[in-house]
Formats: sequence, structure tokens, C-alpha cells
Amino acid sequence: MIYDSKKLNEKTEEKKITSRLEDYSQWYLDVIDSADLAEYGPVRGCMVIKPYGYSIWESIQGILDKKIKETGVKNAYFPLLIPKSFLEREAKHVEGFAKECAVVTHHRLEEKDGKLISAGELEEPLIIRPTSETVMYDIFSRWIRSYRDLPLLVNQWANVVRWEMRPRLFLRTVEFLWQEGHTVHETEKEADERARQMLNIYKDFAENVMAIPVITGVKSDSERFAGAQCTYTIEGMMQDGKALQLGTSHNLGQNFSKVFNVKFIDQNNTEQYGWQTSWGVSTRLIGGLIMTHSDDKGLVLPPKIASIQVIITTIVPSEKDKELVINKAEEINKILKTKGIKSETDIRDLRPGEKYFEWEKKGIPLRIEIGPKDIANNTVVFVRRDTGEKIKVSLDNIESEAEKILVDIQSSLFKKALDYRKEKTKVVDTWEDFVKEIEAGNFVLAHWGGNAEEEEQVKTETGATIRCIPFDQKEESGKCIKTGKPSNKRIIFAKSY
Repeated sequence: MIYDSKKLNEKTEEKKITSRLEDYSQWYLDVIDSADLAEYGPVRGCMVIKPYGYSIWESIQGILDKKIKETGVKNAYFPLLIPKSFLEREAKHVEGFAKECAVVTHHRLEEKDGKLISAGELEEPLIIRPTSETVMYDIFSRWIRSYRDLPLLVNQWANVVRWEMRPRLFLRTVEFLWQEGHTVHETEKEADERARQMLNIYKDFAENVMAIPVITGVKSDSERFAGAQCTYTIEGMMQDGKALQLGTSHNLGQNFSKVFNVKFIDQNNTEQYGWQTSWGVSTRLIGGLIMTHSDDKGLVLPPKIASIQVIITTIVPSEKDKELVINKAEEINKILKTKGIKSETDIRDLRPGEKYFEWEKKGIPLRIEIGPKDIANNTVVFVRRDTGEKIKVSLDNIESEAEKILVDIQSSLFKKALDYRKEKTKVVDTWEDFVKEIEAGNFVLAHWGGNAEEEEQVKTETGATIRCIPFDQKEESGKCIKTGKPSNKRIIFAKSY
């Protein structure tokens, strides 16, 4: 793509970004606005994802879809509308989603007195999918007959609707995009292995592609998915110290298979209920990406997820230099693309500073500046978005240097985020220290032996919730920070989105 338009000669109004320290919530919205990622639609809480924002989602889709398929999963698509009676079959599931459901009760529109009115009421109300377990499993019950039909491994990329009371772009919107995987297995062991396998894929994607360090673990009983036997999660720390649940994988046991008759004849010719899993990530990942890496200048993107990794900006001091500089910029662009680097040229007739400012706000990992003086010296200037460092590079080494710097940016962003999380994670053994560290905006590792009611008390008193019981910890004797009951492991607490 070449950006070249005389209409852009006039400087547009700059979108100022609030400092993170001044107002973190406003800073987040300003970064989204200044990078042209998304905005709200005409229906409260519904999000318009703009082309540049959607290009990030396409990167997420493209990379993650490949990783999912490598495990044997096939993509499919299931209906948007779900009979209300389907949700009513699984009590915990309907209880968990009832307040978030959008319901269709009428069909067809007719004009009367200049207004549109509903022509008729549906025999049964339809739920716009908040998640697809119920409609999928009714269909699975017709697909599965024998153990030879297992494992059934299905994924869909779709939209869902959950009626959020306090919407926030990418983090919580009424409609959002996601992938949801659903599997059926012969044994409980196979189902649990699949649920953990998919969580590890999410962890690998978050850390090695999005450069977001995550904590993996099990959700508490009160935080697990409605109807699940257990929920596994990846939790990231944002720059304000709050936790963001970036992805979940659920071992559903046989809860849904017994309700929806997902059964099979096993190798002993005995009828059995299937063991099931579901797992998913959503456009919330983009919110996590913004809040993990971005700064007061705007968006910061890791190279592996950026739809544009390198932007080549031209400096044209006079008309006589224009052709020379543009031709060299296009030559560099072709060289980089040949190496698999996602690069673009910006040859617009704008002042260099205006171009730099725009691409800085959009978070492009690496900017190349080239003008007639650079060409005369057989060099260009590289500018890193993460550090602002300027590096003079020979035109003879441009592709190797670009590759090397992009790799370093990717690893540096991950290290910076990981160091920040380590600094902001505190180990405490008393209630007083727990309250102090939560108020300071930290993750807290503390012993816990309480029940769901006592967990709710902690949330009421401090605003913190159990994010997960981390996998990677050794058993350690201690006392619950709230009740004093014996405990053999520490749990991550934090305020969250």
C-alpha cells in the first residue's frame, strides 16, 4: 500500500493523549482514538472496529487459527439464534448468563401510521448467542454415535452478544468477536488434557506473539465458567496493576453431555456420556495489548502482531529530490517484503514530523526515515517505537538490520512487561499487608483457605478477586490471610477488569 494524497496536505487536528498517571481510563480511550482502532456504534455498548484495529484482529486470527488447527481442530459455524429452552436445560449455565442475554421475541416489521411495528410474536423467544455450548451440543448429540466419532474437535470464529452494563471498548462490549472451541472425548483424562493443551496454546500465543507475560492457573469455584467442572485461565497484568483475563479453557466434565444427550457407544458396546471442553479468546486481547505495551505517545505494537512492522517515510525538501527519494523508498520496501517483513511506504506530501507523529500513535514497531542526504551517504535512519532510539544503517545491510531490530523489539517488550509484573507482585502473610498491597495496585500472592462467601467479603472490602490458583508453585504450609485456616498454597489476588 502507498499513502499518497494531496488532500492530506493540510495538517489535521492532533488528537492529544492523556497521561497514564493523570487518568489511566482516559489514556486508554485516547490511545484507541488516536490510533483509529475503534469507536462506539449507535447502539449503546456496541463497537465499530475500524480498519486499522481490525487488521490487528486479523493478525490474531491468522496466527492463532493456524495454531489451533495444528492440534487437529476443524472450523465450523453454528447459529446465532438459540431457543430459550436450550439455556434452561442447564441450570448453572442459564444462571450464569441470564442477566447478559439479549432476547428476540418478535418477527417481521410492518408499517402502520408511518411507523414500523412488529407483525407477530415468536412461539418461543430466541437468545442471541452469549456463547454456543447449548446450541452446539444439541447438534453434537446427532453427530456422535460411536467411540469412532471421537474425539470431536470443533472451533468457530464468530460474534457473541452479552448485555454489558458498563461497556468499554475491546474490554467489555455488548457485541464482540471471538473464537470458541468445543470438543468431546471418550474419557475425563482426555478432556482435561485437551483443556490444558488449549490453555498452553493461549499462553504461548500471548507471550511469544503478543509479548504479554501471563500467569496460568485454575479459577476458584466462584469464578469458574457457568456449568464447568473447572476453568483454566491466563491472566495478564496491565500497566495500572489490574489483572485482565486474556483467555480461558474449561473442562466441562459431563455436565452438558448429560443434559444434551451427547452420548456414544464405547468399545465394550456400552452407552457412555461424552467428556467435553470449551475454550476461547476474544477481541479483549486487543485491549490487553494496548494496556500492556502502549505509552503516553500512543499505541505500541510488538512486531509479530503488527499488521505493518516497518513504515518507510520519505523526506523530500524540494521537488527535484522527489523522484529520487520515492524510488529509493519503494526499492527498500521491495527488499523488506522479499524477506517476509510487513513493510509499507508513506510518500505523502506532508512535513516529516507529521508523518512521524501519525505512525508513532499507530504503534508501528520500526520507522525508516530516508531523504536525499541519506541516499547520498548510502544510509537510512531507523527509529524504534519502543525506545525512540535512532540508528544509522547502511543501505547495504538494511534487511538484516531490520530483521535483527524487530526481533529485539519483540523480546524487549516482553521483558519490560515481565519485569514490571515481577516488581508489582507481592507475597504477603497478613491481612494488613494484603490490604496495603492491593490498595497500592499490586498483584498479591497469599495463602487462602476461605469459601465463596469469604471470597465475596474480600472483594467487598478491598475490590480484589482471586485471579487464579497458579500452576507453577510448590506446596507451602501457611495460614489463610482472611480466616487463619490452614493452607498449602498461595493464590493470586488482584483488582481486575
